[in-house]
Amino acid sequence: MKKYATKNIRNLALVGHGGSGKTTLAEAMLFITGAITRFGKVDEGNTTTDYDPEEIRRKFSINTSLAPCEWNNHKINVVDTPGYADFIGEVYSALSAVDIAAIVVDAVSGLEVQTERVWAIADEFNLAKMVIINRMDKEHASFDETLKVIQEVYSDKVTPLQLPVGSQANFKGVVDVLKQKAYITADGKTSIEGVPADMADAVASAREALIERIAESDDVLMEKYLEEGELSEKEIMDGLKAAIASGQVIPVTCTAAFTAVGVQGLLDAIVDFLPSPIDRGAIKGIDSKSDQEIEIKPSESEPLAAYVFKTVADPYVGKLSYFRVFSGNLKANSTVFDSSQGKKERVGHVFVVRGKTQEDVSDIPAGDIGAVAKLAETMTGDTLTEEGRTIILPAIKFPEPVISVAVAAKSKSDEEKLGTSLNRLAEEDPTLTVKRDTETRQTVLSGMGDMHLDIITERLKRKFGVEAELSAPRIPYKETIKGTASVQGRHKKQSGGRGQFGDVWLKIEPLPRGAGFEFVDQIVGGVVPQQYRPAVEKGVREAMEQGILAGYPAVDVKVTLYDGSYHAVDSSEMAFKIAGSLAMKKGFMEAKPVLLEPIMKVEVVVPEQYMGDVIGDLSSRRGKPLGSESRGRNVAISALVPLAEMATYASSLRSITSGRGAYHMEFDHYEEVPADTAKKIIEQYEKERAAGS
Repeated sequence: MKKYATKNIRNLALVGHGGSGKTTLAEAMLFITGAITRFGKVDEGNTTTDYDPEEIRRKFSINTSLAPCEWNNHKINVVDTPGYADFIGEVYSALSAVDIAAIVVDAVSGLEVQTERVWAIADEFNLAKMVIINRMDKEHASFDETLKVIQEVYSDKVTPLQLPVGSQANFKGVVDVLKQKAYITADGKTSIEGVPADMADAVASAREALIERIAESDDVLMEKYLEEGELSEKEIMDGLKAAIASGQVIPVTCTAAFTAVGVQGLLDAIVDFLPSPIDRGAIKGIDSKSDQEIEIKPSESEPLAAYVFKTVADPYVGKLSYFRVFSGNLKANSTVFDSSQGKKERVGHVFVVRGKTQEDVSDIPAGDIGAVAKLAETMTGDTLTEEGRTIILPAIKFPEPVISVAVAAKSKSDEEKLGTSLNRLAEEDPTLTVKRDTETRQTVLSGMGDMHLDIITERLKRKFGVEAELSAPRIPYKETIKGTASVQGRHKKQSGGRGQFGDVWLKIEPLPRGAGFEFVDQIVGGVVPQQYRPAVEKGVREAMEQGILAGYPAVDVKVTLYDGSYHAVDSSEMAFKIAGSLAMKKGFMEAKPVLLEPIMKVEVVVPEQYMGDVIGDLSSRRGKPLGSESRGRNVAISALVPLAEMATYASSLRSITSGRGAYHMEFDHYEEVPADTAKKIIEQYEKERAAGS
């Protein structure tokens, strides 16, 4: 692939709800431009961008994939993204690297949940947008109905650039309302014709509406339009391009990707009207030394600033880093500086990537997208620049995981490999987190949903040969006391030779929540010699760590050693440690023991119509609502909810809100478990202990 000037590059991500036809549309664009010679099909598992074995098996996209193509002396970097909520992190990655969010909407289903979500993410990245109403050839497809709903939700900035010629089984092309020409497809070939006579009025009306939107986007154009009633062709074309770049106009096109109808018109529209990296203008970075904001201009003559938006970990090839060059030029066989890590990186081969194929190139210029293999330190979100520069581009703020599971290797031989392999997968997927919970002694894997974690398990097996088992993570309950007890712990053993003897009296009392543990030595007169007292404390601590009531660590307890006795020959540190442990266990059970559970502060953001259902559901989970506040079209609900009740919340919220809800939670405090719930936990512990003994 030849090198293109920055002004002749277009970077767009195909985003939208699952099943809207993004992958097929990417394939059609590649086929029409001649980038591929065979039109692959999702159902046949041979498309360019869905090449991962899991994508082929499941017949939907899981990963962001690149699909660059060339059209009318321009390079179009098409980025195909997944449409399912579990893989929303891939959408964030893609949108950080492009200038245009091409929102693909199903002409049958209309505006769907994930459409709304990707629209909001595109707004977060301040990107130009276009709408592609796809699957126009399907039964019940309606361009007008779909457009009407989108305009109702997102305003009349959403304006048709193209109108369909026919619909459903008779959909055969599109009319460009500005250029007033029709792209008619028959037998797989597209010809450019005049506007069909029966569409003349509709095209004239749509053209007038679009010109009005263009005029409204610019004060100078508006003044001329009001005075003269018209604009020149150049003013219209230049004005549209500027209005799309600024978000004042969101153009609408239409296609039937499966039959490639409308795709040539779409390609022309992308080249003619959508912003290049130059049209998008400078982006802002931060100088990490001075903390000053710096403008990064999209020019090859500027110093290098490239952003790593995706990492792919391969156990054989190593790491592949996908990057967008925002300024300068990233050259093969060069040394760059990772300003995010503060380390030099050696760049070997530089690639243009299309699906799973890689083409060596000498360099990637400003505005373009490429990949480099085997960077030692660089991670997703890092900035690559020249040594001596401390510019850092804003990192992607990925959504936090919503579901957690405990993960363990199926075989002992895989236990060591499990941690390393999971960390490799977390490198390439920032929405996946892996941590070792020291309290429950489990490895906890957190992700965006059941399907996400299921696919991670498949990748573990396929890429690293590690078979893993997933289970519900243990809740890190704690034990404490509400009363006071004074008890004796006596350990005496005589079985020939030297015996064992340790005798202590402990007072056990509660401490305020969060105070931890306090051991007080009040021995007077040496009834327990000094050398044995640390052993008593050790025995107490070990009993607390192992748990007494239900096998969970005991906290917020004060233990006072105030009396005891010893034997000049038979006493030992071990004997007093055992005596301390016995006293602790006995006293703890006499001092009104209770279980504590972690309480999470939960914030749920949903459209207002779901507010009542969400609050009701949180209350059914023993939640205590704290209040709510308006967030644009949504409402944010805060509540305190026990962690034990949140295990299935991600799927429940998705069901209640039809996928329109999102939530975040963080630890707040520990609270006493209700008696009936505590009873079940204790009974389960005793049953497991009996089975293990």
